[in-house]
Amino acid sequence: MLLDLIHFLLIEIKMAAASVATFTIGTAVSLGKGSSLPQSKPSGLRFNSQYSLKNFGGLKAASSVSYESESSFSGKEAALRASFAPRAQKANQNFQYSLQPQAAFKVAVLGAAGGIGQSLALLIKMSPLVSSLNLYDIENVKGVAADLSHCNTPSQVQDFTGASELGNSLKGVNVVVIPAGVPRKPGMTRDDLFNINAGIVRDLVTAVADNCPDAFIHIISNPVNSTVPIAAEILKQKGVYDPKKLFGVSTLDVVRANTFVAQKKNLKLIDVDVPVVGGHAGITILPLLSKTKPSVSFTDGEIHELTVRIQNAGTEVVEAKAGAGSATLSMAYAAARFVESSLRALDGDGDVYECSYVQSDLTELPFFASRVKLGRNGIEALIPSDLQGLTEYEQKSLEALKPELKVSIEKGVTFAQKQTVNA
Repeated sequence: MLLDLIHFLLIEIKMAAASVATFTIGTAVSLGKGSSLPQSKPSGLRFNSQYSLKNFGGLKAASSVSYESESSFSGKEAALRASFAPRAQKANQNFQYSLQPQAAFKVAVLGAAGGIGQSLALLIKMSPLVSSLNLYDIENVKGVAADLSHCNTPSQVQDFTGASELGNSLKGVNVVVIPAGVPRKPGMTRDDLFNINAGIVRDLVTAVADNCPDAFIHIISNPVNSTVPIAAEILKQKGVYDPKKLFGVSTLDVVRANTFVAQKKNLKLIDVDVPVVGGHAGITILPLLSKTKPSVSFTDGEIHELTVRIQNAGTEVVEAKAGAGSATLSMAYAAARFVESSLRALDGDGDVYECSYVQSDLTELPFFASRVKLGRNGIEALIPSDLQGLTEYEQKSLEALKPELKVSIEKGVTFAQKQTVNA
């Protein structure tokens, strides 16, 4: 009966999709999952669906039905949420399925007029889960909002300019994304950004604490290894710190690792998943190539080459742009994926996993990037299995990154605590 149902669904999908343009931000929605974490083993079906979004301006999410022994994490790419309602048609005995996006969440982008912010705002605007999109910046945001408001997707766009409107931009928000700050330029390290961006993050997170303390907070502003601890300290000072809801967006490291591995090994990109742990700068970025799914072998030379490229990928973009900017487009894509995963978790999806830089007890460091399980209340679980059974190269790299990450964390904590003394 189930196979007959799927057969009818595919017929309807093909007919509906014939004239519809395609947008894909993500991949897999697994039907059924096992008890082991983080790899779920469904009962056989993997839904990669291609369906048209009813009354949704031509967007559709990629999809097909196939049998597999294992599915990749549904969190590895952000998947558009769907609910299918079968209705028997007596005239032809076919079934029709309608996709019903649940536009119910409010998202704020702080720094929406910048290089990352504009692209990120566009991608978030395309999500069927977003009802309201608030765009904040110190200037030039009104035009961005006007431009985006013409897109025929469900979310309503509002603009907010300057410190006097910051609080209103955060009222009732479910997810706050912070890409605000100065970008890296050639020759700049992430530490060079610290003095400017640390103050920006401090002020914005203070406003979040005052106006939407229960929101998920996504920190993009570099250096993330330090700005996330700053955010944590500010929230503690305000008495509203919830470690389950504060995230450093390290998704770009995973996106790059997946892309580079797929290219190197000639794999189908949609199937590749490489966990990346540690931090979000230089050698603190540790791709666990031995944990790559699907399983693939690497020579020692390939491991070193891929690891170094993933760690230095940001510099690769900065140098290629020759002073004209940093990694804005890929960062916006990765951040949009993490936003979509957060929204799916808030909406009740029980199978959402992402790597993120968060408060952690997986190592002796207070903050650490690893795979986490997301739920309605934020982080439901840290996934320790990725750190078990590491290769000698990975274990040595893990130990080597810890001192540098520790210094970055302490730098952020010290900065935030000084603000309290000065106040």
